[in-house]
Amino acid sequence: MIAYLLRRVPSAVAVLFAASVLIFLLLRLVPGDPATTLAGPDATPETIAAIRHQLGLDRSIPAQYLSWLKGVFTGDLGRSYIIGGQISDLVGRGLTNTLVLAGSALVLAVAVSLAVSVSSVLWRKRWLDALVAAANTVAVAVPAFVTGVLLVLVFAIAIPILPAGGIPPDGFLARPDITVQYLLLPAICLALPVTAALTRFLTESLRTELRKPYVLTARALGVSHRQIVTRGALRNALPTMLTVLGIQTGQLLGGAVLVEAAFAWPGIGQLIEQGINRRDYPVVQALLLFSVAVFVAIQLITDVVHAYLDPRIRIGGRS
Repeated sequence: MIAYLLRRVPSAVAVLFAASVLIFLLLRLVPGDPATTLAGPDATPETIAAIRHQLGLDRSIPAQYLSWLKGVFTGDLGRSYIIGGQISDLVGRGLTNTLVLAGSALVLAVAVSLAVSVSSVLWRKRWLDALVAAANTVAVAVPAFVTGVLLVLVFAIAIPILPAGGIPPDGFLARPDITVQYLLLPAICLALPVTAALTRFLTESLRTELRKPYVLTARALGVSHRQIVTRGALRNALPTMLTVLGIQTGQLLGGAVLVEAAFAWPGIGQLIEQGINRRDYPVVQALLLFSVAVFVAIQLITDVVHAYLDPRIRIGGRS
């Protein structure tokens, strides 16, 4: 397993390096000058030049990139002169809020998809299959911001039982019951499309497993349908689900931008929006590189878990 992981690390590092170069260069092509934005419309050319020097924007592109890359490795991401504050502090606060929301949505999506998929295969009822298919289609087709608005209208305005947005005023750990109330609507909104995708793939994978020869052998030996599904087919279907889960986790983090906007959730998505609107290059650079790093880490973890569940993958990795 360690050898397989070591084979995967170089490609992950190469992707991160290429992403850092692209992010740095593409942001330099965006119209607008952060020094002009920071100085204000009435600033003199001398003032703008002084701010450009202070931000390091008067140096060559390679020098700026190397300086930024050094800050990434040392953890010194600099200061946001437009939004205000140290970038590491801004990212830390936004990251905590986003991870809480995304983690809650992911747990909810996995739990619901497992329950629905296994139930569909165990019961084998046409009405249940039709209901699940319709729910999956609606969950994927309706955009997250529409779902968020509908949830707020129903459960925060028409039936005011849950908060319309924001985060717990005393933190996530002070009052777990209050935290659940604030998390419920945005987590459901974020989890719906992921749940639909996981349910569809896992259900089909389970049905494929039930058509394989080992299932016929188990039935001939008198093993019950429930045991075949829960002890045999489900384990063999999990690698497929994990692959889809890795992809959907990345999409979940991307969808968090819209959900955070709909529910006024102060996370990474909201910070990216502020950085882009105000042309705060250092903040946007750090957040985009961090997003790529999260995607790469999720893919790497997914591959390792997949290899653990399916020995053929790691055996092939050694050849």
